[in-house]
Amino acid sequence: MSNTTVESVLSKVNTPDDVKKLSIAEMNTLADEMREYIITKVNTTGGHFGPNLGIIEATIALHYVFNSPKDKFVFDVSHQCYPHKILTGRKEGFTNPEKYNTFTGYTAPEESEHDLFKVGHTSTSVSLATGVAKARDLKGETGNVIALIGDGSLSGGEAYEGLNNAAVLGSNMIIIVNDNEMSIAENQGGYYKNLEELRRTNGKAECNIFKAMGFDYLYVEEGNNVESLISAFSKIKDSTHPVVVHIHTEKGHGCDAALANKEGFHWIMPGTLDSVNETQAPQGESYTSITTDYILEKAKKDPKVFTITPATPGAYGYSEDFRNKLGKQYVDVGIAEEHAVAFASAAASQGAKPILQVLSSFIQRTYDQLSQDLCLNNSPATILISWGAISGADATHLQVFDIPMMSNIPNLVYLAPTNKEEYLAMLDWSVEQTSHPVAIRVPFGEVVSTGVEDKTNYSLLNKFKMAEQGSEVAIIGLGNFFGLGQRVKESLKSSLGIDATLINPCYITGLDEEMLEGLKQNHKVVITLEDGVLDGGFGEKITRFYGNSDIKVLNFGAKKEFTDRVPLDGLYERYHLREDLIVEDIKKCL
Repeated sequence: MSNTTVESVLSKVNTPDDVKKLSIAEMNTLADEMREYIITKVNTTGGHFGPNLGIIEATIALHYVFNSPKDKFVFDVSHQCYPHKILTGRKEGFTNPEKYNTFTGYTAPEESEHDLFKVGHTSTSVSLATGVAKARDLKGETGNVIALIGDGSLSGGEAYEGLNNAAVLGSNMIIIVNDNEMSIAENQGGYYKNLEELRRTNGKAECNIFKAMGFDYLYVEEGNNVESLISAFSKIKDSTHPVVVHIHTEKGHGCDAALANKEGFHWIMPGTLDSVNETQAPQGESYTSITTDYILEKAKKDPKVFTITPATPGAYGYSEDFRNKLGKQYVDVGIAEEHAVAFASAAASQGAKPILQVLSSFIQRTYDQLSQDLCLNNSPATILISWGAISGADATHLQVFDIPMMSNIPNLVYLAPTNKEEYLAMLDWSVEQTSHPVAIRVPFGEVVSTGVEDKTNYSLLNKFKMAEQGSEVAIIGLGNFFGLGQRVKESLKSSLGIDATLINPCYITGLDEEMLEGLKQNHKVVITLEDGVLDGGFGEKITRFYGNSDIKVLNFGAKKEFTDRVPLDGLYERYHLREDLIVEDIKKCL
């Protein structure tokens, strides 16, 4: 891109009002410039790629026709908000490499008056926008409320609930359905069959789910054509009733690599484009590969075994080849974690052996289904919780809340393996047993292997493993933090001459009261280490056990807070999750 081109269009656009001054030709040039900057920036920092490239023209058209912030835009998931950020005063976050990390990857009201909500989870925009419209009506105000939804978000339960309510609002409510023929992976479910029929008939199919719900409906086939979009949006601006505008866009529009691999380029790591044509070296063993290898082997031997993903197969290494090999023993339910839990529970109750894999951040959507559909019915389903750990992630994708959420539900057995062999043993026990709903917190990080098969009988619930017997100080290292416990033990020995006891608890959901009681004989301090938030977590259960004794307990983990892109080292220092800081705290306690 030449500097002359940048100065002729993008340099003139600092607010949405500037977009209104452009000709169609200038807007097309602006779209090209924005696309190049998004490609360069996201390839440098990582982030959502294909969804943002596909919504650029629609974003320009929206800001040309409507008047933000008087007219309210509500984005779903924030997968598609990068173009909006460029047009609302934040373009330096995309044009200036020194400011690439200035702005978040999601809508953020503290950044701009043009953003209404912090949003990072799916299927929320219609519900949020309906609430905004209701408040507008109650206050006697005017203005358009526009919800943008798509990229698979229609498969989430809240999207249906929001649409159901929005359809009868009786006032201005505009829903832009961005149909790029994809979810994160391929679309799944009957809803998308109707979208396909509407695309095939240019919006004229007699079967129209949106009309059936009571919406006016407008179809735009050329969803990456600024002029067509401006025409459509102008027709429904200031509508006095709920309207759906169904736009057919192209995910990854303008980038050949993203078009050739729409699933792989939904979200990319830094440098992905640089290596797209390189021969990839074989990846080493990971907990992802351990899981997929186990599932494939297990499914071959037992037709009752099947795996479930809520629309995020790539996060678990569920490649196209993996999915094809499993055939009917693989189910993608769409972005519908609540349904996935109930589905798995019911299948398990009838003798099938479901393995549901969900990211820690996304299991938060399923509390009632875990409690009622799964655990109240004591269905022996297996749930794998991935990426559970303290991290430097943004505030919308923190993975630290699963332990308090899940460990306090009756009947659930929540396990925390510390190495490959434990993980495989726990996984196989869970799939084969028929007495409990079981969740396993998949280890996060580099694979740790003992090389020795784990023959533990996990049916003997809540039996902790005494890894190393010592005295004075006992270290209970849960899951990911067992290794930290080993380092703390070594540091205590070298700095204070204390030969500490080291315990691997294995179970998040229960206590080995016999072992804990035994520690009272020759221990003064017990410390707990957990890779998650402390409030309501594992460590507090240990503290409660020792509450009426002379044993002092120190809990180490994350504070109850929303962190936002804070470097992991900084969080570890803040939470005293370094062995030197832990040893210093133990020394003070002693």
